Amino acid sequence: MARAGLTAARVTEAAADLADEIGFDKVTVSALARGFGVKDASLYSHVRNLADLRTRVALLAAGEKIDLIADAVADRTGKDALIAYTGAYRAYAQAHPGRYAATQIPLDPSATAGSPAFHRTIDITYGLLRGYGLTEPDLTDAVRLLRSTLHGYISLEAAGSFAHPRNIQASWNRTVEALHTLLKNWPTQP
Repeated sequence: MARAGLTAARVTEAAADLADEIGFDKVTVSALARGFGVKDASLYSHVRNLADLRTRVALLAAGEKIDLIADAVADRTGKDALIAYTGAYRAYAQAHPGRYAATQIPLDPSATAGSPAFHRTIDITYGLLRGYGLTEPDLTDAVRLLRSTLHGYISLEAAGSFAHPRNIQASWNRTVEALHTLLKNWPTQP
């Protein structure tokens, strides 16, 4: 029998909060159960296993992140949309490091197939890049460039790897400017 008050949504939210506190890779069913003051078995009526819990956190975080991005880019186009998109992306990663880490794990396609957040992320990201006149296969290449640039910068920043005295925000602004210039002048395929 499920413990009163525990639901899959509540367990997922608690796991996401714990991820922000201790790191996504350190979240376990045991640690989560301790936080609720229950035995591990009490959580298994709400999540199948640790992989299921991590997938749920990843989908929750993806939804939160794309909601923030969507609000930021609303009614914006071109460079203004790119600045808003990248700023919201980075702000989410800084405010929710554990949740952000969850958004970087590979997910089973069956988990993402029915996820509105996953599909909304694709729609908004591809929409932003279509604004630069990109079509396939360049569109997919640009998505990969955008994601890897943002993730690389955010990961290095979070690890304290930018030791140079240059202002980190100034470098971020130049990085986004460079992305805009590249997207505007995307090289044509031979």
